[in-house]
Amino acid sequence: MRKALRWLLAFTVLIGTLSTAGAATAAEPEATATTDIKDRLLSVPGMSLIEEKPYPGYRFFVLNYTQPVDHRNPAKGTFQQRITVLHKDVTRPMVFYTSGYNVSTTPSRREPTQIVDGNQVSMEYRFFTPSRPAPADWTKLDIWQAASDQHRIFKALKPIYGKKWLSTGGSKGGMTATYYERFYPRDMDGVVAYVAPNDVVNKEDSAYDEFFASVGTKECRDRLNGVQREALVRREPLKQRYADYAAENGYTFDTVGSLDKAYEATVLDYVWGFWQYSLLSDCDTIPADAKNATDDAIWDSIDTIAGFSFYTDQGLEPYTPYYYQAGTQLGAPTIVFPHIERKYIRYGYLPPRYFVPRSIPMTFQPYAMRDIDRWVRHNATRMLFVYGENDPWGAEPFRLGKGARDSYVLTAPGANHGARVSGLVDDERALATAKILKWAGVASTTVQADPKKAKPLAKYDAKLDRRTVERTLRP
Repeated sequence: MRKALRWLLAFTVLIGTLSTAGAATAAEPEATATTDIKDRLLSVPGMSLIEEKPYPGYRFFVLNYTQPVDHRNPAKGTFQQRITVLHKDVTRPMVFYTSGYNVSTTPSRREPTQIVDGNQVSMEYRFFTPSRPAPADWTKLDIWQAASDQHRIFKALKPIYGKKWLSTGGSKGGMTATYYERFYPRDMDGVVAYVAPNDVVNKEDSAYDEFFASVGTKECRDRLNGVQREALVRREPLKQRYADYAAENGYTFDTVGSLDKAYEATVLDYVWGFWQYSLLSDCDTIPADAKNATDDAIWDSIDTIAGFSFYTDQGLEPYTPYYYQAGTQLGAPTIVFPHIERKYIRYGYLPPRYFVPRSIPMTFQPYAMRDIDRWVRHNATRMLFVYGENDPWGAEPFRLGKGARDSYVLTAPGANHGARVSGLVDDERALATAKILKWAGVASTTVQADPKKAKPLAKYDAKLDRRTVERTLRP
């Protein structure tokens, strides 16, 4: 009898929670098209306003949306997920963006949003603070749960924004858009995934080694390799400088295990970091003769590109959710360093387990990315993947198989981790732009007849379209 009552109570709570998104549809007729957009957004059950910020030509809202901690069992509790809405007009398409990390509360517009001259909803990924359940059940941080967060937001806002929807994101955000499409393929009308890594087999990372053996020019590779090696040759004096730097800033190293491990991890990130964020033309900033360079020159180059603060407890803490996912589902690259003698490398490229507090258990699920890869190859529909030629994260890209329809993988020449449609060669840029316009339902008859005529519908806005770069070596 007690068991039956507990089941009935849980079922009642489940129905109540699941009805939240559906209730938005029921509530929408009361909020007509003439109702202020803020009121329409706040009429969605579970939606609350944090703040509204003005921006010319738009309304920008920072909001909280109530989500279940576990979409499979909503009775287990809820948390507040932060989202933003850049509102232009309900008659325009909507772009659903996530970085896969925190959401910015400053008005900004992703490239597809500019191309279609649309609205944009941006989602903070679950477990990135403040969008973290308390207490945090880390087993509920997985790609399906995150995709279900997006699905509920879409269901809640679709009655307001009834035109076509596209999803997009860069790097981990591009991965997120892809996973969302895999689990909820009927939600979006198109997907634009930028620089999305696809680590299908976590233990097989030779593609990255091949990338670093040929990227850029030999002169540039030699400069970078020289500085990286020299930083390990001079480990002891530079480690002392690191210890002084840490003491001055109050940095600690409990998570990674020691200052020595943090030092080596930073140095081993150096070459990767250069190609992720810099261009071939930036090679002139790298010391040409590392062996005769000063300690200051070696330190400054490593710190500028890799950042000695990152592998401290304070640097790692905001990225715990990423490393947890990397160590449980996403996978993480392991690379070798043939230009450095083995005697100088004590730990090698550390796996994600070293960057997550030991109090959080982790078990890797090798089938998760294999499922995604298989689905994309055989089922991708209206999906566009954009990569940068010189971006390390593109060494293992998504690929399309015979089952893919109206989908494309394009690479911007010479581009890094900031690759965009605008950086593609002319024909591919026109094709990608035309497809985005078509999928969003705003392609003109001229563009439909001749895709080479395709151009973004909104003018570039120096503030709204500026890409702020967070120099962290995560995807």
